Amino acid sequence: MDRCNARRLEGKVALVTGGSRGIGRAIAKRLAAEGCEVFINFFRNRKAAEEAAEEIRRDTGANVRLIRANVGDMEKLRDMFQEVEAVAGGLDIFISNAASGVLRPLMELEEKHWDWTLDINSKALFVGAQHAARLMERRGGGKIVGITSPGSVRVLPNYTVVGISKAALESATRYLAVELAPKNIVVNAVSAGVVDTDALQHFPNREEMLAQSRERTPAGRMVEPDDVAKVVAFLCSEDAWMIRGQTIIVDGGASLLF
Repeated sequence: MDRCNARRLEGKVALVTGGSRGIGRAIAKRLAAEGCEVFINFFRNRKAAEEAAEEIRRDTGANVRLIRANVGDMEKLRDMFQEVEAVAGGLDIFISNAASGVLRPLMELEEKHWDWTLDINSKALFVGAQHAARLMERRGGGKIVGITSPGSVRVLPNYTVVGISKAALESATRYLAVELAPKNIVVNAVSAGVVDTDALQHFPNREEMLAQSRERTPAGRMVEPDDVAKVVAFLCSEDAWMIRGQTIIVDGGASLLF
C-alpha cells in the first residue's frame, strides 16, 4: 500500500465491521496507516482476522484489536460496542462494512433470507450508529461510514434482497446524517463498484461481472479494495466535514455507462 500523505486521523479510535478481508481489511489498514487505533470485527474466520491484524500491525505500527461478533445479532452488536468502550473509553470512527445475503431469484427467497440479509446489511448500521453515537458524544463527535453497492439502485441478477438491504442502508445514512449532525457526527456511505474479493465468489455470474467490469470501466481498470479505502479515510477526516448524508460512488465511472 502506498504511504499516506498525512496522518489525518492520528489518535482516533476506529471500529471496522467485517474488517478481516476484502474491502473491510483494506479500510482497516488505511485507517491504521493514517493514525487510528483499529478494532477489527469478524464473525467466523478467526485465522483470517488474526492474519489481517498482524499484517496491519507490521505495516503500520498501529494498535489493532479483534472483536468476534455477528453484527446481525443485535445483542452481540451491543456487546461489541461495550467492549470497545471498556478497552478504549470511546469511539471516533464507525465503519459499517460487514455484509451478507442470499443470492437467489425473487420467487426462491424465504422470509428467513430477508431477515438475515436486512439485519446484517442495514439494521446493523442503524442500531450500530445508535451505539456509536453514544460513545462519540463523549469525544466531541465522530464519523460513520456505511459500505453499499450499485445494486441499491440498479437491478442485478439474483441480487434482490441484497439490493433492497443496501437501499435501506443508503436511506438510513441520510436520516442518520441529519439527526446526528447536532452531535457533531458526520454520516456518509460509499458505494463500491465490482471488486474482485472473496465475497464475489458467491455470485453465480461472477465471471461475467468481472469481464464486463474490465471492459467497460472508463478508468481503464477494475476497482481495487484500496480505492474504496482511500475514499472512506477521506470521509473520516476533517477534510470531508461538509459532506453529509451522501453516497459516494467508487466505480471508475462504470455506472455511467449502464
